Amino acid sequence: MRQISLPTQRQWQQEITELVRGLSGGFLFGVPLLYTMEVWWIGSYLDPPLMLVILAVTFVILFLLNRTDGFRQFSPDQPWQAVMDSIEALALGILCTVLLLVLLRQITGQTPLNEALGKVILEGVPFAIGVALARSIMQGQAGDDDPKSANSEQPNASATYNATLADIGATLIGAIFIAFNIAPTDEVPMLAAATSPVWLLAVIATSLLISYGIVFAANFTTQARRLQADGLFQKPLVETVLAYLLSLAAAAAMLWFFQRLNFSDPWTSWLTQTLILGLPATVGGAAGRLAV
Repeated sequence: MRQISLPTQRQWQQEITELVRGLSGGFLFGVPLLYTMEVWWIGSYLDPPLMLVILAVTFVILFLLNRTDGFRQFSPDQPWQAVMDSIEALALGILCTVLLLVLLRQITGQTPLNEALGKVILEGVPFAIGVALARSIMQGQAGDDDPKSANSEQPNASATYNATLADIGATLIGAIFIAFNIAPTDEVPMLAAATSPVWLLAVIATSLLISYGIVFAANFTTQARRLQADGLFQKPLVETVLAYLLSLAAAAAMLWFFQRLNFSDPWTSWLTQTLILGLPATVGGAAGRLAV
């Protein structure tokens, strides 16, 4: 009788890293489209045959991506492995979509099943493609995971100061890049009106988790160097919180810039709309920090 070998701890860690990387890629690619009411409406009246067609076309795209350079490996997949990875990428994309649609109250317990499925399938396309593209576009280069190379230069006060300023600038630029097109739309006040304090707390927690996952857990570029860096802003938990606060400040500024909020509005409007726009701004801020 053949003995079944259980996965080692290293294999489990690699599997978790790959899943986090895929989820992070899905959030990076899919969040902007999520704030588009036309997509919600189109998805709400999709017919089941069209849903199947969309799933089939998405699967073919994922299969082709995984055959060339999928999210799990550095070399092209074999056909059977590409099929498995494409199924997994599609499942992760749908998982991301369900999570955020529920979080933003576009799917509730009162949403009809057909409407919920249509929204999930239509919104899930960019999420699934983001999962498949995550490794090939943002995977760390050789040497990024080498602690020796990360510590090859001794930090000094000037370098730490410059690195902190670079992170602040990258966070703000990334937040503006992703959220600037969302800020002037009607989706933000619509989503804010549909939420409640409990769900706003969930939005905060999700924003922080996504930011931490993208920068410190998904093994994208510069992750090892960032984990080894000195300075207040470079500590993972502190950086995640500070970057989130910066992203919220950028979100509030964009809402004011586009006259979606003004200083005569109640503080509750500022809070809810800023937190809602803060989710894509945080994703953008995390992506910006990957570039520095």
